[in-house]
Amino acid sequence: MKDPLGRLFPNLPHGVRVVLDWAITIAGAVLIVLALKQWVVNPYRIPSSSMEPTLHCAKPAPGCEANYSDRVLANRFIYDFESPKRGQIIVFKTPPEAAIKCGEGGTFVKRLIGLPGEQLREDGHGFIWVKEAGTDSEFKLKEPYIQAQRRLADQAHFDHTWNVPKGDYFFMGDNRAQSCDSRDWGAVPRGNLIGEVFFVYWPPSRIGFR
Repeated sequence: MKDPLGRLFPNLPHGVRVVLDWAITIAGAVLIVLALKQWVVNPYRIPSSSMEPTLHCAKPAPGCEANYSDRVLANRFIYDFESPKRGQIIVFKTPPEAAIKCGEGGTFVKRLIGLPGEQLREDGHGFIWVKEAGTDSEFKLKEPYIQAQRRLADQAHFDHTWNVPKGDYFFMGDNRAQSCDSRDWGAVPRGNLIGEVFFVYWPPSRIGFR
């Protein structure tokens, strides 16, 4: 039984067929990896302390708690089938204002806090209150992932209120006082959302779903 190349090109020398077979196999594997990164799952590294302690960055960078930065995987196709949900950790492209306010822009990883049309308020103790679109009442957001000392350290945003435009999403870091986020540069359009972070794959001690 000849290999596929042998059947297609019976006059090719065996050595040439072997080289071509390896080349096609490697090229196919590369294309599969690129396709997975583009449309299915993509890896990201956590560069700053804005999501501590949920996602670690590496010392000696300011505020980082670990020796290695977490490497995470983001599901790139989930929002083709469902709407983003409050509390999800999401990779997104920042609006231009982020580069001005934060000194850098590009791709950020933050937690989704505000949905389209909502009003958000941070009270004098660092708690977030949400007024959903079309309602007059507000509720206090339960955030067990925020440590008390980190919440109280965020005094710069105490007693501030933000409105989320329709079609946009509002993001904050879990390490509130060390996070340059939507409170500083505004909401993020739906089209800028890349995917939900669902798994930490490095370092080994941190492997697990998020």
